[in-house]
Formats: sequence, structure tokens, C-alpha cells
Amino acid sequence: MANRIGVYVCHCGTNIAGKVNPEAVAGFAATLRNVTVARDYKFMCSDPGQDMIINDIRNMGLNRVVVASCSPRLHEKTFRNACLRGGLNPYLFHMTCIREHCSWVTEDPDEATTKAMHLVAGAVDRVNHHEELFSRQEHVHPDILVVGGGIAGIQAALDCASSGLKVHLVERAPSIGGHMAQFDKTFPTLDCAACISTPKMVAVAQDPNINLMTWSEVTEVNGFVGNYTATVRMKPRYVDMNKCTGCGLCLEKCPKKVESEFEEGMGKRRAIFRNSPQSVPNTPVVDADNCIFFQKGRCKACEKNCPSGAIDFNQEPVEIQLDVGSIILATGYDVFDPTPLKQYGFGRLDNVYTALQFERLNNAVGPTGGKIVLKDGTPPQSAAIVHCVGSRDVNYHEYCSRVCCMYALKYDHLLKDKVGHHIDVTNFYIDMRCFGKGYEEFFHRVQKEGVNFVRGRPAEVVQGGVGTPEEGKLVVVAEDTLLGEPVRVAVDMVILCSAMQARADAEEVARVFGVSVGQDGFFLEEHPKLGPVSTATDGIFIGGSCQGPKDIPDAVSHASGAAAKAIALAAKGEVDISPTTSWINPDICIGCKACIGLCAYSAIEFDERRGVSVVNEAMCKGCGSCAGHCPSGAAQIRHFNERQIFAEIEGLLEFDPFLPPGPVAEPSGDSSGKASGRPQAEEHKETANVTA
Repeated sequence: MANRIGVYVCHCGTNIAGKVNPEAVAGFAATLRNVTVARDYKFMCSDPGQDMIINDIRNMGLNRVVVASCSPRLHEKTFRNACLRGGLNPYLFHMTCIREHCSWVTEDPDEATTKAMHLVAGAVDRVNHHEELFSRQEHVHPDILVVGGGIAGIQAALDCASSGLKVHLVERAPSIGGHMAQFDKTFPTLDCAACISTPKMVAVAQDPNINLMTWSEVTEVNGFVGNYTATVRMKPRYVDMNKCTGCGLCLEKCPKKVESEFEEGMGKRRAIFRNSPQSVPNTPVVDADNCIFFQKGRCKACEKNCPSGAIDFNQEPVEIQLDVGSIILATGYDVFDPTPLKQYGFGRLDNVYTALQFERLNNAVGPTGGKIVLKDGTPPQSAAIVHCVGSRDVNYHEYCSRVCCMYALKYDHLLKDKVGHHIDVTNFYIDMRCFGKGYEEFFHRVQKEGVNFVRGRPAEVVQGGVGTPEEGKLVVVAEDTLLGEPVRVAVDMVILCSAMQARADAEEVARVFGVSVGQDGFFLEEHPKLGPVSTATDGIFIGGSCQGPKDIPDAVSHASGAAAKAIALAAKGEVDISPTTSWINPDICIGCKACIGLCAYSAIEFDERRGVSVVNEAMCKGCGSCAGHCPSGAAQIRHFNERQIFAEIEGLLEFDPFLPPGPVAEPSGDSSGKASGRPQAEEHKETANVTA
């Protein structure tokens, strides 16, 4: 049966019609071979626009549909569903983009219209070779894996568990809480961070639906949406969690002290340690790299003094496999190390602190017991806070970290509150970005407390000269861009508001889970507006600051969104698996195995008996790596095979939109009647201009 194609050109308001002439494109499409009807409409994605497609399928017997509109990432599913409702297989539909590819990037309207015609011709040529494909349904395992135990991971785990689902929460650190566990206060309400986070941490540990695994990492993920298998490596704590009572006697008796990572290098911890008294779980961990027993074979002071006999130096790493239906990544962020910015003197000049170091100074269980003091133990009489260290900087991170302005204002208030109102505090900022609820009001509050604000990024921080009024001080050299004058501010303490940046191992984690990272290093969402918690890999969601810089309210909200997606997937109980997977023609495959090493999803195996590679369609994501590399052309992607791709290319090139339509000879040797994008006369054509 001959193909009967319907072509629909969208105005998209003025997004497309502002440059492209949709009526001319529809009129041109009506002249293409096998096109039965061509229409243009203001909003094809609207209900009337979809009804137009459905009615034409039913009334005109269309067996192919082309829509020329916005990006397929936005509305391809919309139009596929419309075709399905009209009784047409959704894979006999093709969508071509004339908004992002034409109207938004082409200045001249005539050129934009011509380009749109080319794209429509290519789409028509391609859709002639589409074949019916059918998705399959798979059962969804109800369990959920949450990776990362910061505030976002905690929120996601609690939300999922509250729906009655089993949750596995994996955290690589000895305890959960993330960066929030290091904070003292939270802006703009100045709530105690521990008072907010500790109850949630305890709730995680006590929830019967949550399997908490700390000091563990996910090393491998296999499977597909609804049916993932994750391999988790549990590192030995050398402490039996079932026997340990958390008394802390082992921490007191351990003779070895090292710098504490949790205290940002400003305090010491023992070789057997826990981050803080509020740690969840409260069971200590033995640091084998610094433990005297592991290094020299003697000591065992912790074992000798443990009243419950919980120390076990014979523990080994354990790998377990978890079957889950969906995965939520909430791996958080790293703090930018300002050491490379030599001009600010971090690590070289005393009393130059990072933001997290200042947080620990303020914390009641920090190295100074919550007192803001200099390295010599005296309180500062003046302080400078430098904004955007590593942020909004073409040499490091061009993006805004979003939280720096607000936590700088929090530090302003804490300095005034704890040291005294006499302290002189100066902020060096580029722009004040106080965007959230109550943030601008907090800014005004800090201004009224007498804090100084200098608009300008400091050039350097230097030691005050000997024999000058600046002796013994740190001098911040900058330009006040509002006054247009250079300034020198002598202070006792400098606080650097370091950028939030992606985890150092974000790319490796992304490889394990099969997700993408953006140019900024953070995990890439499916769509910045319509899919902010989804990823390109179905069933894997992202929550919190692993997707980009966020404050606590936004991170928690984002994590709850990811949890809702995972719950919805589990509640449905089954999922449709896309048929657009790879397949390997056994008659052509030469058995070189090149595709096996290329596959990022381990979806290709080698059949030794037949000597050919075979695709596991359940695991294949249809990325096309194998098809692009296969030297024999045996590997193809369904719905993106060579015949379809080359037909689209030929359609793009083989017509002149300014020539009158005329007959075109059928391609020789092709009984399928391969379509050409070149216009030709047809016995029955219909074109319609429909306005809203």
C-alpha cells in the first residue's frame, strides 16, 4: 500500500512564524511525493492541534505523520501519543525542528523559510522508510536506591520510605549529614543547622523501610529502568556495629592524632574516629591508613579498652548486590579550593579562612567550641569577607554559586553577634544576589547592623608592612567600582566565600550510573525546565546540589521531586521499554568484538558458537556507539538505521524550493518506491491553512 503522509507545520505563536513562513512551508510540503495533506496551525501541541492529526489519520487514512515545530526533546512524546490515539503506530511519526534550527538561529526570513522547506523535505523522505516498532512492558522492582546521605539524600530517602517502599541509602562517608552537618546556622532564619538536620538523620536510622549503608560505595550498576542491579562495596569499619554502644572510650584511648577532614584541617581526630557527637550512625571507624596497628602491627589500644568487645581488626570489604527499580543520585558538591588563587594568600597567610572553616569556628562542637578567634586565640577586631572566590570567574567557574552572598551575610551577622558590634566587617562583592524568600529582608537587616559593602573583586590580600599602621594586619587591596577609587582595608581576618563545584569524581560516578555531566561538571538533567530531576537514563533521577549549586530549601525541594518520580515509577508497577535499541545482523557481523568494548552499558555479548556479537535489548539504551563504529555495518539502531538516515540526507539536498513542481522519475532498482524530497505532481493533494 502506498504511503499516505500528513505534514503539519506549527507557527509556535511567533517563535517560528516570526521568521519562517509556515503557510509557504505547508504549501511546499503538499507538493512532495506521498504527502496526502499538509496543514499549518498556530499551536500544534495544543488539544486542537493534536485533534487535527487524530482526525486526519482516521478520516484520510494517513499511515505516516510529520510535524515541523519545536525540538523533539520537548514535544515528540506529545505527538507520538496523538498518533497512537488516532490508531497509528507512534514510530511511523517523525518530528523535525524548525524553531531551534531555523527561526531562532536565522536572521533572514527567506533563508529561514527555505531551510524549513529543506528540513521538511528530509523528514518526508525519512518517514517513508519508518517501520512499525512496539515497546514492551517490564515489571518494576519496588525498591529504590538513594546514593548520597547529605540533606538531599536524606529527604529523598524519607519521602520514599514514607510511601511504604524499601529504600537503600548508600553513603561513602562514615556518617550521614553531608556538608550541612558542618554548618552552625542556616540563613535567613538563623536556625541551628544541627537542630534541623539531626532529627532527620535519626529518622533515617530508625525507619524500618530504610537500609542505611555508610562507609560504602556503589561500584557497578547493571540493568534497565525498573530492573537495576547495583553492586555496593562496604568498606570495613573494624568496629562491629551490632556490638558498639557508642560510648566513645576508644576515641579517648587512641594515641594517634591526625588532621580532621570534618574540621577542615583546623582540628585533630584520632585514628579511630567519628565526625561529631551527633554522627549517625554513632559507631566509630578505624582509619587503617593512620592506625598504628595497621602500620606497625602493635597498639590495639581501642580493642583493649572497648567494654563491649566491638573492635574487630579482621573485618574485610564486603560486596553486596541490590535489586532496585529506580535510583536517585544525591551525591552533593565539593567546595572550591582557593589555594590556586595565590593573590588571596590562602594556606600562606595566617587568618585567611575558607567559608567551611569559618563554619567550624562558629560551631559549638568545632575546634574552638564555637568561639570566633584568630590563630593566636584572640578575637578579631576587623574582618573582610570576599565574595565569588572561584565563582563568576572565567579562569575557574563562570557560573554563580547562588549561596555565597547569603552565607556571607550570615557571617556578617555572626561576627557582630559573637564578637561584638564594635567589630568592623567589610564585604567585597560583585553583585548582591539575594533571590529567595526572606533573603532581601535579611540583607537589609545586616546593613542596619553596620556592615560595610564595597563593590569590587579584590585584587590581592597582602601582609601589612612593618612599621606602618597596617603592621600585623591583612590588607585587602581592591577597587570600589561605585566610587571608581582604589581601596586598602586592613583587617585581622579574611573569609573567602568559595564556590560550590561538582564532585571531583563526578565523571566517574556518571560513568557508573550511565548519566551525563554538563560543561560545569554537574550531572545533566533531562530538560532544565520540564525534566529537572530526570536524566537521559530512564529510572535514574538526580536530587540536590549534584545537579547544580543550590541552597538548602532548593536542594530539599529538588530531592523531594526526585523521590516523587521514583515513587510514581514504583506505584505504576510496570514500565514501557523503548524499542529503539541496537541490533546486530548475524549474516554481516565479522566477530571483531569492537562493539563490546565500546558499549557503555555492557549490553553486547559475544556468541562463541555462532562467532557473532549479540545485543541484550533489555540493557541497550540505543546510544548508537556500536553502529557508528562497526566496520562491517552489521550493527544498526532501530528507527535510526542507515536507510532512514541517508533518505533524510537525500531529502535535505535533492530539491530546489523555488522550482515549480514537476514529475520525478522513480529511483531504479528499488521496488519499495523510495521517496524523494523533490516536489512532484500528485493526483490528490490537500493543503490547509488553519488559524487559532
